[in-house]
Amino acid sequence: MKLKIQSMSELRAEMLSVARGERKAPAGARQASFESIEAVMRLLTPENRQLLAAIEREKPVSVAELARLLGRAEPNVSRTLGKLAAAGFVRLRSGAGRTKVPEVAIHRLTFDLDLCRQTDRVAVA
Repeated sequence: MKLKIQSMSELRAEMLSVARGERKAPAGARQASFESIEAVMRLLTPENRQLLAAIEREKPVSVAELARLLGRAEPNVSRTLGKLAAAGFVRLRSGAGRTKVPEVAIHRLTFDLDLCRQTDRVAVA
């Protein structure tokens, strides 16, 4: 997969153009959008990164199983997964019955910060 790196303003302009129907989404485009690096870092707490690692390592077949593996309450894990899914970090696919199977969708983020200008770049892999 070819990695496309662009500034936040370029990404925003491209996304708005796609949303308005002026152009098609790039092939293989991920549906991840981040308002700011600070927002991403608030979401990627050590506890949430532990949750992502557990999903990747253990391959749970349901949210309930993931909650048991982590020793956390299922509603808490479900709420966290919802936030991570909304940001594009996880996918919740249908499993047996009404279960949702969590899967890690983004494995690596790369930030390029320009400390003197607001030309930060985020690369998703």
